[in-house]
Formats: sequence, structure tokens, C-alpha cells
Amino acid sequence: MARVLITGASSGIGHALTLAYQARGEQVIACGRNAEKLAALGELANVDTLQFDVTDKSQVLATVAQMPSLDVVILNAGDCEYIDDVMHFDSTLFERVIKTNLISIGYCLEAWASKLSAGGQLVFVSSSAQFLPFPRAQAYGASKAGLSYLAKVMQIELQQHAIGVSLVHPGFVATPLTDKNTFDMPFKVTAQQAAQHIIDGVEKRQSEIAFPGGFIFILKLLKALPLSWWRAIALRMQS
Repeated sequence: MARVLITGASSGIGHALTLAYQARGEQVIACGRNAEKLAALGELANVDTLQFDVTDKSQVLATVAQMPSLDVVILNAGDCEYIDDVMHFDSTLFERVIKTNLISIGYCLEAWASKLSAGGQLVFVSSSAQFLPFPRAQAYGASKAGLSYLAKVMQIELQQHAIGVSLVHPGFVATPLTDKNTFDMPFKVTAQQAAQHIIDGVEKRQSEIAFPGGFIFILKLLKALPLSWWRAIALRMQS
């Protein structure tokens, strides 16, 4: 029985991961802010819950005293907000998203990296948005690009400690976050499908877990083109 810690477990991909790992008989530590949803998860066999805000360093570090050794840590908690008026740049929004999606990861690493057992797996849930600069995604895209860079460095650093690192690049996933989007979301998958992709990739100790395949192929192809070409496409997307 592996011991799996999941942040952002009260909704979306994190919730689906919690249920999937629990159904496999693993011991899950489900972390989140929503007390009601965590209470429901806590009624399941093999699921323990921790309620805290990942953006509050003191709350994250307070979990260390009660944290056992861990086999898998999935850093999944995140948020998405868009800057709609670039000429009136919302620095408060920018700071909020960067702190949630990137700075808080540092708090989690400080708290739990030393709790990972040799042979364990550290999983960063980033986004396929980091491949290309998308309009309105200044905060979200920057935070996820930074997270992907961090994960790649940790892949190098943790190898000597026999700890694997998986970097997850999902496409569009049906979650409460994407439900707010008003634009087309091609190749969108369910949270349950996303969770299975992640679990399969973690089991194989893949360094990158990217899905759905067709969407990721298109993004990487566009990334390989001259940046001026993508800028022209992005401008047409705005019109």
C-alpha cells in the first residue's frame, strides 16, 4: 500500500486522483481548503484529510509534525485567472495567481520533500499553456512556465536521492476552473480521464505526462514554428 499525498484534492483533477488512488487501495492524504468536501472524502476507507491553504506558508509547514513518510506527492493545487485589460494591468491578480501556482509549491517542497522515501515520486501538475504565449494568460502562463522549469531542475537534483519526478502537462480538463472559460476548449477530457493519465504515467515513472496526445502534438508543432507565426495566429484568435 503506497502512501500518496495530493494537494487540491477537494475538486477537479485532485478530487478524481483521490478517488482513483483510494479505489486502488492506496493510502491517500487528501489536502485542500474546503472543509465540507474534505469531510466527505475522509469518510472513505484509506483516506486521511488535511485542511489548509497552500498559499499560507505557516499552515503548510505546520503539517510537517504529523506527516508520515510518503511514496508519492502530487502537487496539484492551482488557480486560473485572466487579465482582461492589459493597459490596466492587474498586479494584484498577477501576484495572487503566481503565489497560488508557483510560490506555494516552494512551501510544499520545504515541508514534504524530505518526507519522500527513496524510490518515491514527486509530481508537479503544470499546464500545456506553458508551451505557447496565450492572450490574457500572462499570470497563469507565467506561473505554469515557472513551475515546469522548477520540475525539470528537480528531476536533476532528486535523481541522486533515488526520487523520481514527473511533470504533468494537461490539455483542457473539465473542472470547476475550466467551467468558467468562455472560449472553445478542443480535445477536452474529463477529470477522471486526466487522473488515469497521471496515475499511469506515475506508475511508469515518466518524466513528462502530457495529454491528450493529439492536442499536445499540435501545441508542440506550433511551438516549433517561428514565434512571429504564432503571434500572428494569436492575434487572429483575439479578433
